[in-house]
Amino acid sequence: MDHPWPRPVPLVGDPTSAAQRSADPAGWSFDAVTVRALHAVLAARRDVRRFRPDEVPREVLSQVLMAGHQAPSVGHSQPWRFVVVRDQATRDRAALMADRERLRQAEMLTEERRARLLDLQLEGIREAPVGVIVACDRRVAAGGVLGRASFAEADMWSCACAIENMWLASRAVGLGLGWVTLFQPEELAALLGLPQGVETLGWLCVGWPDERPPTPGLERHGWSERIRLEDVIIEERWPSVGGPAAPVSHLAGPEPASVVAGRDEGDRRLTVPGSLGILDHVVNRVLALRREPPTSGTLVVAAGDHPVTRHGVSAFSPSVTGDVLAATRSGVSFGAVTAREAGLAVEAVHAVARRPSGDIVNADALDPLDVEMLFRSGHESGRRLAADGLVCLGEVGIGNTTVAAALACVLLGMGSEEAVGLGAGADSAMVRRKRDVVAAALARARSAHGERLCQPEVALGAVGGPEIAFLAGLTVAAAGARVPVVLDGLVTSLAALVAVRMEPAVHSALVAGQRSREVAHARVLGELGLEPLLQLRVRAGEGVGACLAAQMLLTAIRSRHATATVEEASLD
Repeated sequence: MDHPWPRPVPLVGDPTSAAQRSADPAGWSFDAVTVRALHAVLAARRDVRRFRPDEVPREVLSQVLMAGHQAPSVGHSQPWRFVVVRDQATRDRAALMADRERLRQAEMLTEERRARLLDLQLEGIREAPVGVIVACDRRVAAGGVLGRASFAEADMWSCACAIENMWLASRAVGLGLGWVTLFQPEELAALLGLPQGVETLGWLCVGWPDERPPTPGLERHGWSERIRLEDVIIEERWPSVGGPAAPVSHLAGPEPASVVAGRDEGDRRLTVPGSLGILDHVVNRVLALRREPPTSGTLVVAAGDHPVTRHGVSAFSPSVTGDVLAATRSGVSFGAVTAREAGLAVEAVHAVARRPSGDIVNADALDPLDVEMLFRSGHESGRRLAADGLVCLGEVGIGNTTVAAALACVLLGMGSEEAVGLGAGADSAMVRRKRDVVAAALARARSAHGERLCQPEVALGAVGGPEIAFLAGLTVAAAGARVPVVLDGLVTSLAALVAVRMEPAVHSALVAGQRSREVAHARVLGELGLEPLLQLRVRAGEGVGACLAAQMLLTAIRSRHATATVEEASLD
């Protein structure tokens, strides 16, 4: 019998033969040390939320991105695109979006679950030095990609595999990676300029971790437990009875180094991190703005006159605005007295337009030149007050809750029925009139300005008020100088929203002092991504709620700095 011929061995591709593979079915495995290392990395993968501000070397980031690029993909389509973000302004905008969405999602939960969610840190967008957004390029029809004709979402699954690869590669080199999906997808896509057909899977925070959790964070905080493996394995087919249970339903801002430094200061104190709840988060936010924490501040009360009062929308005479303004200047108004008790200075301003003001129903509230003038005047005041600590916003203006409701409708797309509240002393008939007035004002403004009405300065002129324009300018200037701005009720929060629409980084300086009884206030705070320090159903105006919150905030800052420090425990 002839000897068999030598087997031709291909120079490319798989050099093994069927006989070799049959003789050693497990011959493709790695050695035991490598396998143990792989499973160690898998078990140690964590969703990191706290980061150090230190830069990630580009070669290390490239390794992580290459791991993502080596993921399996349907039909070898490689649909992932990695958008790497280091720009501070983009991170500021993304952080605001995530804060808003966090509050939106919290509102869907039970009260107890909502409180627990708000106690969690769910993202590190401002802290992490790098953001990576994994986007899926879906512009090829599903039928044109092998494997997608039957499972059209398989390209998105492929991108999820890329994220998992990046997660594991990051963990292996000691990097932290957090996957943040607290976004409205279309908002994040617009922020990044993604074209139609390219969808985002969220934001990956990448940086050196400022936590080393031995177990998953949500498990550590008691949110949920890992399900046993045997409880998720089904043999052959889904059983007709039983089976696994259904899942449980539940400007430039500060640099990352500054954001982390404030939290570091709290960690060095002899108290449990987060012991003051949301107040601790706000203290960290304030300390991130500037190295020296504020020890005092100023209440700025802006007064405005509103011709809309001629439509019977207020229980008080317009002359009350001037009376309260005069009392504030004399130091005896409710707002001025509250400020003094909180250790704050008081400044009263009568924001007056130079041209005739409209009643919002028949004419615009402010001429565009007056909007610019009032904003600039507020900006000058904000710069002047920048060295005096906190800035608390207050207002007085008979009729301004009607104006505020109209402005909220324009900025947030609300209807008059859901935006109009009682105001001060109104009855049911007056509330109906206010709703009719707001509806008429919106119809006129939309007809007069069309799509331009969504621009904040146009909205201010159409249905706003002089004190709102002034406070918006003040807020932009104070935030630009890294001064914390404590908001009061609906009117001041709308001024802050206008400021954020103009300069998104303003958001990092805002503190929600309280949530008032005005029905639109909760929506505005949600849009700002702010959780209020107080919910006392305050109706006073004049900055009273802001002063009470500022007093509490200053006390918390002083308490943190006076609390004993702790020594670092050895890890050896």
